[in-house]
Amino acid sequence: MTRKKILITGGAGFVGSHLSERLLNEGNEVFCLDNFFTGQKQNIVHLLDNPFFELIRHDVTAPFFIEADEIYNLACPASPVHYQYNPIKTIKTSVMGAINMLGLAKRIKAKILQASTSEVYGNPLVHPQPESYWGHVNPIGERSCYDEGKRSAETLFMDYHKQNDVNIKIIRIFNTYGPRMHPNDGRVVSNFIVQALQNQDITIYGKGNQTRSFQFIDDLVDGMIAMMDSPDSFTGPVNIGNPVEFTIMELAERIIELTGSSSSIIHKPLPSDDPMMRKPDISLAQKELDWYPKTALDEGLIKTIEFFKSDIYNLKPQRSNIMV
Repeated sequence: MTRKKILITGGAGFVGSHLSERLLNEGNEVFCLDNFFTGQKQNIVHLLDNPFFELIRHDVTAPFFIEADEIYNLACPASPVHYQYNPIKTIKTSVMGAINMLGLAKRIKAKILQASTSEVYGNPLVHPQPESYWGHVNPIGERSCYDEGKRSAETLFMDYHKQNDVNIKIIRIFNTYGPRMHPNDGRVVSNFIVQALQNQDITIYGKGNQTRSFQFIDDLVDGMIAMMDSPDSFTGPVNIGNPVEFTIMELAERIIELTGSSSSIIHKPLPSDDPMMRKPDISLAQKELDWYPKTALDEGLIKTIEFFKSDIYNLKPQRSNIMV
């Protein structure tokens, strides 16, 4: 078997750490690049003794040079709490990071995958969302630094492909959860679990009738690798997500039951530009990648709850700051 050299930007993050682990287990050499703004060393510390794993502290907004066969461009804060902390840096990470990684891919003739997002669809007027839908995005709202940054990155990827013949892949990732989520990232699954385990009130913004489709991290990693291994003629974009839809209220009630929590549910006003619906049309992924998520919500939630129960984060009560 040929051992591929693979660069993962954002490799110490939630998704990147799972991808690093899988690619190493498949016999590849992995270069994990991260500036540790949201990525955490504890996510990849168990990989540091592997001679085929290399950790590099670097910010993708600055040029970077290395020899690699494949590049997974994941680097970018992905939760509202993190990407709204420094919105200018967020959009710079998406745009300048894409430019730097595409320039590297062009130079070394590597295949490169962009981890885009369902947020390119904004607050959708089409449901479920197919890849052909152009979206409904506020370009000057609180979420715009992330949404428009990812849309711009997709544009750059397509233009580098058309103009410079760079071998690209684009996936649009829908809500993903699992072990190694940051407990304070404000995402709905991690926030609900942390609150439930501490018997705090579970905070729902709005009435809780907004919907999300939750995929487990293992299914996402399967989809990412399948996309990277797909024929060069298939560039995407392609939706990678779970089409089974739940309301936020249903998720909260499920987590309370699975944790055995005594938490109550409270309601607060809905944040601006918060999508009311989110569900992927994955027919293209099924056709081109033979991919479909396998993990049921309860199965994935149980694994995630067990992770948060562990001593790794030594959870303490704290103020809720959730956006979904």
